[in-house]
Amino acid sequence: MTFEELKAMDDTYVMHTYARFPVDIDHGQGATLYSLAGKEYIDFTSGIGVNSLGYGDPTWISAITQQIQKLGHISNLYYTQPGPKLAKELCTRTGMDKVFFGNSGAEANEAMIKLARKYSFDKYGKGRSTIITLNHSFHGRTMATITATGQPHYHTYFFPFVEDFRYADPTLESIQAQGGDDVCAVMVELIQGEGGVRPLDKAMVQALAKLCQEKDWLLLVDEVQTGIGRTGTLFAYQQFDIQPDVVSFAKGIAGGLPLGGILASEKCATVLTPGTHGSTFGANPVSTAAGGAVMAKLDDAFLKEVQEKGQYLRTSIENLGSPWLGGVVGMGLMLGVDVKEGHTNKELATLLLDNGLLCLTAGERLRLLPPLVITKDEMDKGLAIMKQTLHD
Repeated sequence: MTFEELKAMDDTYVMHTYARFPVDIDHGQGATLYSLAGKEYIDFTSGIGVNSLGYGDPTWISAITQQIQKLGHISNLYYTQPGPKLAKELCTRTGMDKVFFGNSGAEANEAMIKLARKYSFDKYGKGRSTIITLNHSFHGRTMATITATGQPHYHTYFFPFVEDFRYADPTLESIQAQGGDDVCAVMVELIQGEGGVRPLDKAMVQALAKLCQEKDWLLLVDEVQTGIGRTGTLFAYQQFDIQPDVVSFAKGIAGGLPLGGILASEKCATVLTPGTHGSTFGANPVSTAAGGAVMAKLDDAFLKEVQEKGQYLRTSIENLGSPWLGGVVGMGLMLGVDVKEGHTNKELATLLLDNGLLCLTAGERLRLLPPLVITKDEMDKGLAIMKQTLHD
């Protein structure tokens, strides 16, 4: 099949909900991808933070193929081995108490919202269901999570929205101003990904955690994009020296297969009970086996390398001397690059794509989320493309 044939088929049969680049991806190895025609691309996107082990990782492939030969799906009416094994690993390494598995980040955040409201209802009764989220946040595309998203342009067309969400700026004073007796939780991303790679201030986050504890508001941390090694620790909150009540995860956990979920502290571990929540495909044996393979890779030495790679990319981009690029923000291998006046991030992402480098955009920045296994050689190839492309 040629690219033109593929594009024509997609145009005919697939809903046009994505602004696709005019490029196809056929296969890959490591952090390098190839089109049907054989053109090479260095990947600084990892499928929007999903392909944590890149492409063709033999351990990941082995875990999937071994499990799928045994059992692909059976539902949560019965016990299977990969889910509990992965849950134990996640709890052991985070100090959290229980895991709920779903399929995606939006589903994970929906579970987190439901848990927070039920926790408050069980303890205080009706009238305490408001969740405060932050401006510039992004929590998903379901009705509840798009309502939770603090970006007004997402709040078009789909009225009426789910009730009892309020939005604050990422300051303690603004969050306190939105507080009240009707609040049950505060929901934050420690680095706002889709909102423009905006890290929260560590001191503010610690003060927020204390405020939530005092008021018995649950602290909900959305780590769909920042979790599973992306920032150089298993979860970003571990670098903020806090212990959330509930944490959501997805994207990188299964290295390319659909899997998400939440981690709950002991205080919240028994809130969701049979009949109050569930997921047909949650804890799918193949996806959780893939998750086990990912977690096995993310030991302390590997996570230290993620931090080192992130620092190398950050320093190298800042030293490119490109008149089109500004400073770099972020943590680990979740980086945002400022674009100077006179250009747009979408314009630069298109130019880089044409020359063989896949990048993302977020807010007004370029967003870089390379596979965690990216090599120095692959980083250097990507940096060379940046230097060549963004030089005048």
